[in-house]
Amino acid sequence: MSQLLEKLTMPAPAKLRDLIRQIRSVRTQAEERAVIEKECASIRGMFREEDNTYRCRNVAKLLYIHMLGYPAHFGQLECLKLIASPRFTDKRIGYLGAALLLDERQDVHLLVTNSLKNDLNHNTQFVVGLALGTLGNICSVEMSRDLAGEVEKLLKSSNAYIKKKAALCAVRIIRKVPELMEMFLPATKNLLNEKNHGVLLTAVCLITEMCDKSPDALAHFRKMVPQLVRILKNLIMAGYSPEHDVSGVSDPFLQVRILRLLRLLGKNDSEASEAMNDILAQVATNTETTKNVGNSILYETVLTIMDIKSESGLRVLAVNILGRFLLNNDKNIRYVALNSLLKTVQTDLNAVQRHRSTIVDCLKDPDISIRKRAMELSFALVNSNNVRGMMKELIFFLEKADAIFKVDCTSNICIAADKYAPNKRWHIDTMLKVLSTSGSYVRDDVIAHMISLVSEASSLQAYTVQHLFRAIQEDTTQQPLVQVASWCVGEYGDLLMSGQVEEEEPLQVTEDEVLDTLEKIMNSSGSTAVTKSFTLTAIMKLSTRFTQTIPRIQALMDQFGSSVDMELQQRSVEFGKLFKSYDHMRSGLLERMPPLDAKVGSKGDGEGANTNGETTAVSPPTSPAVKQEEGNALLDLLGGGPSPAPVIPQMEKPAAPPAANNDLLGDLLGLDLTSPAPGPAPIVPGMSAPQPQMDMLGGLMDGVAAQPAGQMSANNLGIPSLTAYEKNGLKIEFSFQRDNSNANVAIITLTATNSTDTPMNEFVFQAAVPKTFQLQLQSPSGSVVPPSNMGVVTQVIKILNPQKAPIRMRIKLTYNYKGTDINDMGEVNSFPAALWQ
Repeated sequence: MSQLLEKLTMPAPAKLRDLIRQIRSVRTQAEERAVIEKECASIRGMFREEDNTYRCRNVAKLLYIHMLGYPAHFGQLECLKLIASPRFTDKRIGYLGAALLLDERQDVHLLVTNSLKNDLNHNTQFVVGLALGTLGNICSVEMSRDLAGEVEKLLKSSNAYIKKKAALCAVRIIRKVPELMEMFLPATKNLLNEKNHGVLLTAVCLITEMCDKSPDALAHFRKMVPQLVRILKNLIMAGYSPEHDVSGVSDPFLQVRILRLLRLLGKNDSEASEAMNDILAQVATNTETTKNVGNSILYETVLTIMDIKSESGLRVLAVNILGRFLLNNDKNIRYVALNSLLKTVQTDLNAVQRHRSTIVDCLKDPDISIRKRAMELSFALVNSNNVRGMMKELIFFLEKADAIFKVDCTSNICIAADKYAPNKRWHIDTMLKVLSTSGSYVRDDVIAHMISLVSEASSLQAYTVQHLFRAIQEDTTQQPLVQVASWCVGEYGDLLMSGQVEEEEPLQVTEDEVLDTLEKIMNSSGSTAVTKSFTLTAIMKLSTRFTQTIPRIQALMDQFGSSVDMELQQRSVEFGKLFKSYDHMRSGLLERMPPLDAKVGSKGDGEGANTNGETTAVSPPTSPAVKQEEGNALLDLLGGGPSPAPVIPQMEKPAAPPAANNDLLGDLLGLDLTSPAPGPAPIVPGMSAPQPQMDMLGGLMDGVAAQPAGQMSANNLGIPSLTAYEKNGLKIEFSFQRDNSNANVAIITLTATNSTDTPMNEFVFQAAVPKTFQLQLQSPSGSVVPPSNMGVVTQVIKILNPQKAPIRMRIKLTYNYKGTDINDMGEVNSFPAALWQ
């Protein structure tokens, strides 16, 4: 009796609105925590006393506390008690609490299954609706299996309110347990006959989910295309309905959902696509475009037209709608249009070309995202017919573009110019404009490509070197431009002095003026080490092009022989030695290079491009630490298999000893670890210096000895190429040749291609064969495998097989894809026997 009196005299707990007012009135976070803690303590006390009178109020306050981010898990069981209550107000708060505080990861949620089952069979539609809504939010696999039958019965209910909630609940069940889909098929088909828009909308959502999950369901519902077309037509032709009208459009939500479903049903199906062509044309022509509601429907219509097997005229209409979107004042609509056109341009290029001027205008948009998409789309539109105009617009964009765009823009201009150039003169002029416009935002492979372009165009070399020299006289801060100019001045300095330039006024310049400009670059603090290497080699090459300034050139070599930069010092000492001890060979060593063969990659950061300007081949690291790391990587590759083969000797005389740590590792394990190594070559502009352990003059002479023409000419054996590796979009193919000078040596050309839409950076190929063979890996053509099969990386492998035994080669591939380092290994055993016959 005393306990009852105590309960009757206890004050009622604060109402929810009082708690909200109290929390909002506090000034600091600490005060808020104090209020919350006090209220939670009070709520816990009432829960312990099993106070049924105010349980609903306390759970409501607890849910508000939960929404503020404070722990409220102690109210889970109280929610279950409210759900079991016969009162609707209690059930409403209980189910809301269950949806917020419970999920399938907690075992407590299974306790609500029986209450859900009882309420799904309740006589009141609102109680059934509460149960369906909660089940759709928290159901797990077990609950789905237990209650799927009840939901399927409710789909057949005559009450539209219950049917639409049951359909949405069925969507959740199918996502959790796809095998229960078959149970809902008959009832779902009948839902499309409903007049209620809410039921139709949820039915279309349910059918879309089924078609996404099951090809069988997709085939089943393709028979319903005429019915869906009829529903959509009724929506378009219907008069004003205040219940469903949104900005003058009849139920746009249902129209969008039907269009998405039609897109699924019509994909790769000619018959279904034919049935919906007319209605799509009607939607595209009759929908109001002045409001966002109409634009959303038009956008879904365009996506549907592009995904199904629609007629060509309909596709042109879709592209024209996107073209109108580009003129919209809303930047979000313009961005969506550019994104869609970028996906469409590969299949409907001519239709997109009609909107080229509008797309180019988007390059001037103040929004950076729109400019980025417009730039990508503009490059996709470039072809041989419009290359002059498009390049002019893109170079104008490059001049004012943000730094974030310049690298991609210069690379893509280089690719487009290389692919569609009408003539060599235009190609070179365009590249010169790019180099002078983009500053230092130029990838290294673009520099190498420009150098190879000049070396191939013999009739334009005088024209090019004159323009480049004039450019570096005015500005030496743009390193890529200075590197290309230095290389060209070194190679074609005699043409610069001759003044043999067609259609141009010859540049009047003396030998001393040329050397003054190059010396200014060497002494500039803004010049990078790579630029100085280019320039120093160019000065040395001019010693065979110029006649009056040779003593000055020799003095410059002596001056930089004491440079603090190891690379410059070593080059200068070697060049000085050439003057003093091998002057009779200087003209032969420094003669003009033959035309270079290099192709620019399509994407990537250019890390694998040659920064020395000779070719696009990667210059492998020479530091012992890097060699040691590569050796360990190859040990991982070999595992317990046979040791890798030694490298084929490249010269008659003994080579200089390798780095000490590699030697120790090889002695210890009986291995000679090999990674791609550059073949010897004469000193040319941009050539990297020999290893510090090598004799400087010996390395120079070895390069000379390796160069006689025709020594390594190879003949095609007519053997089909071999796919050595194909995984994750990366494909490695081997093609075969035989060395004419040695029948026991096979020359294998590796070709790496990338079918994904993202470049593969830092690409490295390593190989190992048993010790009965000898293996040599030459320099690869780059370390970036371009995307979409738009370029290749090649590498030459030489194998000496004196016993003509079958080859077993283990390979290891490493590259960086979308910021992730990938390592993979494989084994190639199926080399053709005809290789050694």
